Amino acid sequence: MSVSQTEFHAALLDAKAPVPKGLMDAYDQSAGRRFSVYRNNVAVSLTEAMHQAFPVITKLLGTQNMDGLSGIFLRQHPPTSPLMMFYGEVFPDFLANMPQLSHLAYLPDVARLELALRRSYHAADSQPAPADALAVSPEEIMRARLEFAPSMQVIRSDWPIHAIWRFNTEADAPKPSTGAEDVLITRPEYDPAPHLLPQGGADWIAYIQSGDTIGEAFEKAAADTLDFDLGPTLALLLQGGAITSVTIERLES
Repeated sequence: MSVSQTEFHAALLDAKAPVPKGLMDAYDQSAGRRFSVYRNNVAVSLTEAMHQAFPVITKLLGTQNMDGLSGIFLRQHPPTSPLMMFYGEVFPDFLANMPQLSHLAYLPDVARLELALRRSYHAADSQPAPADALAVSPEEIMRARLEFAPSMQVIRSDWPIHAIWRFNTEADAPKPSTGAEDVLITRPEYDPAPHLLPQGGADWIAYIQSGDTIGEAFEKAAADTLDFDLGPTLALLLQGGAITSVTIERLES
């Protein structure tokens, strides 16, 4: 009696499922015990992968609770790739759909921040634009179009996710207060780092990504956020090596 891949896969990812009937080892003996050991090793490895991918979520919930969530997540969302860098991609949505965690409404966005850090780490390499690429007149800066590194990420949230992340990863970090926060992730020296964006910064970056010039994006961001200051956002991008190309439009004669 042969065992189908579907049956084997389903039993492998569910500790409560019975060992597939007819499963034999290399010695043509029942592989029940060997299969149970193998199944346990797979579950332990994937649980550990979740701890490593979402350390702040693990700290917020506690190791035991994270272990339990990882088991539920494994059964609902088994790996779709042999590469562990992709495991947990839908974990933020999984958290958002857990009624038991509805009182911790900030958890999905904290998970999205951690996921963005991982994506930044594994993103393709790129070469930052020359340091003097924007050493031009203010008029020319406003006509410039920018391209960003694949490692750059922006996460927007109604919750203080940057403060929560800092409080759980940095010694002596201040306790989070209430309020929305947008986060920019850059990867200088191949080490992803999250930065709190000033109000309007995420909007400005989004306008740039849609093809606007610096000036066009500034006008739109300033219309949304009256006191928007371009300087801090542009400085974070430059310091993080997130700008890879600067193209200055020529004025028509």
